[in-house]
Amino acid sequence: MQVIATAGHVDHGKSTLLRALTGRDPDRWAEEHRRGLTIDLGYVWTTLASGATVAFVDVPGHARFVSNMLAGVGPVPAVLFVVAADEGWMPQSTEHLDALAALGVRHGVLAITRCDRADPAAATAAARERLAGTPLSQLPAVPVSGTTGAGLDELRAALDALVRRLPVPEPDADVRLWIDRSFTIRGAGTVVTGTLPAGTVRVGDGLLLSPQDRPVTVRGLHCLDEPVGAASGVARVALNLRGVDAGDVPRGAVLLSPGRWRVGTAVDVRLSRFVDPLPRQLHLHVGAVALPVRVRRLGADTARILLPEPLPLRIGDRLILREPGRHRIVAGASVLDPAPPPLGRPRPGDPTVVERPRRAADRAAELAAMTDRPDLAGELRRRGLARVADLAAIGVPAESAAGHRAALAGGWLADPALWRRLGDELVDQVARHARDDPLSAGLPVAAARRTLRLPSPALVLALADGRLRVTGGRLTPPDAGTAAPGPVEAAVATLLARMPRPWAAPTAAELAGLDLGPRELAAAVRAGLLVELASGVVVAPDAPDAAVAVLTGLPQPFTLSAARQALGTTRRVAVPLLELLDRQARTRRLPDSRRRCPADRPAR
Repeated sequence: MQVIATAGHVDHGKSTLLRALTGRDPDRWAEEHRRGLTIDLGYVWTTLASGATVAFVDVPGHARFVSNMLAGVGPVPAVLFVVAADEGWMPQSTEHLDALAALGVRHGVLAITRCDRADPAAATAAARERLAGTPLSQLPAVPVSGTTGAGLDELRAALDALVRRLPVPEPDADVRLWIDRSFTIRGAGTVVTGTLPAGTVRVGDGLLLSPQDRPVTVRGLHCLDEPVGAASGVARVALNLRGVDAGDVPRGAVLLSPGRWRVGTAVDVRLSRFVDPLPRQLHLHVGAVALPVRVRRLGADTARILLPEPLPLRIGDRLILREPGRHRIVAGASVLDPAPPPLGRPRPGDPTVVERPRRAADRAAELAAMTDRPDLAGELRRRGLARVADLAAIGVPAESAAGHRAALAGGWLADPALWRRLGDELVDQVARHARDDPLSAGLPVAAARRTLRLPSPALVLALADGRLRVTGGRLTPPDAGTAAPGPVEAAVATLLARMPRPWAAPTAAELAGLDLGPRELAAAVRAGLLVELASGVVVAPDAPDAAVAVLTGLPQPFTLSAARQALGTTRRVAVPLLELLDRQARTRRLPDSRRRCPADRPAR
């Protein structure tokens, strides 16, 4: 299926044509029939000679209903642009053309209606002149009469050709369905309708309703008034939802694939067809939503738009900016960055590389070089670091990251130049830390993350991979030895010489007398000069072997008390010493808390 917006003439020239073309009435309200003009969106469809189905969204043309019109044309890829032969180009035709041009719609058919009332040549020439220089300049023109049926076959043929030209949307794309209508059906509950531009919706799917951020379930699905199990874009769909009331789903709400979209309240754009100076307070139209926004110009044709509520936008989305007081479209816009950095002067305390603010002038220069097409290398160059999932959520496909040389732990990607610089900085930091603090076990990963302003410890570990040693959450140079500083080695040698037995742990006073504090002891333990049994309890390196030799000679199994007496030591030493031997499998603790030395104990 393809979906086409029917825009242009204000009165029932459109409606009459659609009734003749489809056999269905696009005007749903009695008021529309009474007044002879379209007020709200109407939906009809037909099957063409090729077997293709085409659905039409009939949009109002009167200036008072432009918001309704924009809600209808926003999600569709093509237009049936209607101009009446007897009245020619009208003011509302210009506004519709401006909207379509701003949205980048370039496919369609020009229908010159009411050819039974006037020669279509003049209206066709006037329309061609107006369309010149816009994306719709090459539309095929078809004179037609909805009253007599003249030209209907030619129009159907032109629509068939149009459908063949339209790009085929990706059925596996992430779902983003802008809701243009919601209501309640007795016995079914909440029903919403919209134009599905891409992706697939199935009965039973779980979707996320935004901006409410509410999970909903698709109970039922209709496409062109027929129940279906699944529908792929482009398609007009009606979804029966579980988990929400119709009153909570206004026009402009949106259904999303969960976890696949980023919603934000700021977006950087490139302006097109804009008035200068551009007003700061405008209305933004995208999909079926209309919101009051604030606009801040950054460059000659770029701006930041601040939204009152979060929207799910992606790079390349097309927006319309409209001045509500004067009812005119003042600019089109294409999304350059739906997740822009904050504006402001970078501060020393800014938490991470990812969140680094930009000066407005620097950001303007960045935007000037950007396009509205996804660019992985460019995004990484500007952002420095980004998650693959976050890039996909703003329209940079995940598959473009496959095989990227800077694919890192935790799903992060980095700009190669930044990654090399961070790696060099980390190596320098670790070397400086080892030089300045020789007693340290190494630079903590957490400290390195803070210094480099990285958002995740996994990135520090990825930077260290192959360049540094990581032990116990600390980083050391790859060639760092385990030797303790000279003064520590001398103090430990004195300590060992004073020990009457290898397991005769010195007291705190004895350690203090040799200037062996906690950091010096830790350095000695790392160097293998001492064995730490517990905090502040250290013994000679051969203490485990010597203790096992004594314990093996005891009647097996033996108690803690027997071991303590045989070793001639206190519980302060005996308990952690036996626990160490348990861990080494050189003693085995029994259920009754006694121990035995295995006959085939492992050698140490």
